[in-house]
Amino acid sequence: MREEIADLLARQVHDPGIGFLTITQVKVSPDLQVARVYYTTLGDEKARRESAKALGRATPFLRRQIGSRLRLKRVPSLEFFFDESIERGDRIERILHEISAERVESPAEQAPPAADTSKDKTPVDE
Repeated sequence: MREEIADLLARQVHDPGIGFLTITQVKVSPDLQVARVYYTTLGDEKARRESAKALGRATPFLRRQIGSRLRLKRVPSLEFFFDESIERGDRIERILHEISAERVESPAEQAPPAADTSKDKTPVDE
């Protein structure tokens, strides 16, 4: 279903509000009543809102096309959700990169204190 929705958005839906959109995942309920479609888009918050509106406008068309292409007895209703996992992954990657850059810049400050390897020797009576 993910491939069909992605193909329809790329080739059939000519709404400029969709922009650069990628379908990341589709979760269909066990009873095939609802399909949760997760997507990402390039751009800022305004572009994200425009994409959400455009997907809302395209939903009836997409549902009809999926019904005819996949020949399902029951076509699920489509719910679109912005997938924030990509942004979260990018944020984590940036943080890790910053940490490694800080370690490279100041290795002496980050080094753990040297452990005293000499053992306390008690004098032995001879």
